[in-house]
Amino acid sequence: MRHKFLTAIILSLVTSTANAQVCGGSVGDFIAGIKTEAIAQGIAASSADAFFQGAQIDPKVLAADRAQGVFQKDFISFSRALISQNRIDNGRIYGQRYDDTFDTIQARFGIPRGVLLAFWAFETDYGQVQGSFNTRNALLTLAHDCRRSELFRPQLIAAIRLFEQGGMDPATTTGAWAGEIGQLQKLPREIVEKGLDGDGDGVVNLKTSAPDALMTGANVLSSLGWRPNEPWLQEVQLPDTLDWAQTGLGKTASVSDWAARGVVARQGNLADGNLQAAILLPMGRNGPAFLAYPNFNVYFDWNKSFVYVTTAAYFGTRLEGAQIYNAGNPSPALSGQQMQALQQKLTARGHDVGGIDGILGAKTRDAVQAEQGRLGLPADAWPTQELLNRL
Repeated sequence: MRHKFLTAIILSLVTSTANAQVCGGSVGDFIAGIKTEAIAQGIAASSADAFFQGAQIDPKVLAADRAQGVFQKDFISFSRALISQNRIDNGRIYGQRYDDTFDTIQARFGIPRGVLLAFWAFETDYGQVQGSFNTRNALLTLAHDCRRSELFRPQLIAAIRLFEQGGMDPATTTGAWAGEIGQLQKLPREIVEKGLDGDGDGVVNLKTSAPDALMTGANVLSSLGWRPNEPWLQEVQLPDTLDWAQTGLGKTASVSDWAARGVVARQGNLADGNLQAAILLPMGRNGPAFLAYPNFNVYFDWNKSFVYVTTAAYFGTRLEGAQIYNAGNPSPALSGQQMQALQQKLTARGHDVGGIDGILGAKTRDAVQAEQGRLGLPADAWPTQELLNRL
């Protein structure tokens, strides 16, 4: 009996220690736990030890993680800030420079060059600005921090494996503050699992080789469910009689159904009538309007920000020849403080808005649309001062 009692205590202490190492606490103990987990996954102990030589927490990474106010901007403001004439011109230049790579990607994955050019532009200005944060320290910092440890702990272990394979130097490899590496800013796990040699030199180097970065990016998009040779986003014109409550990414219909309701392409023709699509109104019924096809949803596996995703998808269409969107005349966007007040009111009414962060994400949009419908307002999911006042 005494032996069983002592065993239970030991197991309890081991479990408590393991749980304590999930995030936070002593950095040394946390690293020891990461090493143990990495070794259990088949990584050599010598590799794990060498990887963490000189590793340290980077306070600047935490500051960057807490200061993502740019995503509080509305679509028009955000897209105009990111899409410059210089990026459009360079898109044409780099598209021609790596024409063979883009042709290979189109043939193998069915992904148009505009899609990858847009990501390339936004992530690193076509490889020119890749970030100066030490990648190992950035991942260690974010894995140790308890805000999103479940996301970054596996990435830290993947970075150890990438090091073991010769794909990074923990002392010198740099990138974005969130641990992304290379010209398309991919996390270590994506590089280990989806990295492709695009230039034929037998090595996958996403920092110095544009073909490697582009082929890897295409492989990632394909693995996330990109449907070859199908559209992703298209600007449309909507009739005033459209039922706004049926708009939004979660409410799809066939293209032929939308056409029957009076939806028309602003440029060219709508896609195949059998395709499913949703009406996307990033700034409500009086702002830009798009048909979002199934491939648009893949963008959210690349980046979770609604405004970033919509802008990247739209820029991809611009680089494929689409005209500048019709901005319309939407109601003014709420400020970050007003948006937080709105989210608090929505939460008080039982809605899950995903946190009081001042960002108009998918959950906040759904809650706004539901309350607009309840109050007899046009249910276009665009929060206004009137809605805030009514709530």
